Amino acid sequence: MTQFIDQLPVDRRDFLKAGVAAAATVAIGTSTATAAAKPARKFQKAVKYTMVKGNAPILDKFKMLKELGFDGVDMNTPADHAEVLRARDESGLTVHGVVDYVHWGQPLSANDPAVRAKGLEGLKTSLRDAKAYGGTTVLLVVGVVNKETSYDDAYKRTQEEIRKALPLAEELQVKIAFENVWNMFLLSPLELARYIDEFESPMVGSYFDVGNVVNYGWPEQWIRILGKRILKLDIKEYSRKLRDTSGPYAGFKAELGEGDCDWPAVLKALDEIGFTGWGTAEVAGGDRERLADISRRMDKILELT
Repeated sequence: MTQFIDQLPVDRRDFLKAGVAAAATVAIGTSTATAAAKPARKFQKAVKYTMVKGNAPILDKFKMLKELGFDGVDMNTPADHAEVLRARDESGLTVHGVVDYVHWGQPLSANDPAVRAKGLEGLKTSLRDAKAYGGTTVLLVVGVVNKETSYDDAYKRTQEEIRKALPLAEELQVKIAFENVWNMFLLSPLELARYIDEFESPMVGSYFDVGNVVNYGWPEQWIRILGKRILKLDIKEYSRKLRDTSGPYAGFKAELGEGDCDWPAVLKALDEIGFTGWGTAEVAGGDRERLADISRRMDKILELT
């Protein structure tokens, strides 16, 4: 503010003009102080490409998302590189990352080495796709624990496989971001933080899903513990009431802003860790009207308006 005041043109020969400039300075100072009291939040708003329904060409879908106020999209693979790049360039929509959907069918935690090998190749393909699109991350569900795959085996196997992909991630400068999901694995923010740190690599981090935590925890607590490990955010809602009346997965039917996620607390925690970057909706998609509603809801809960 001092620099701003020093730069104001003041005609010292004209007392009246000086008085007006001083009054303007007071007004500006009050306005700036009010703005400074509220931490600036810089979220870039996106959706998962799979949320955009219909058979329209990728370009038309990208243009629609841009018109609806989205800054970018998290692309799935496989897709035609040339078509995606043309859509990106002509629409102005950023492809900020790629979702590795292979991880569910060929998890890196699988007992069968051949399945793990396919999962690793899927991860590497996603890394190359992200690089081609100009993205910065690949979203990965690191593994699944079940009756056949023990927790400790999943921990060891997934780290071994991910380490095999790190040289490529470093070469491409695309980070691998682990999403917290209902996979019966990495169930605590302390454990997830440790899991990430054990790689001793800047090429891995957290793709933190806000809504996925609400069933068994509080997102703001996870955010503070994960801190700078959070690379990007998935934005979704969850209702414990719907869970209790209709089953666990029914909780995700809550619309953004109408569930049990304490968004002011989430935003406060994000401010505390200094997070800025991509927040990507991961909810039920649909047509233009549905996506417009999602855009408005994201603006409201992320305080973008």
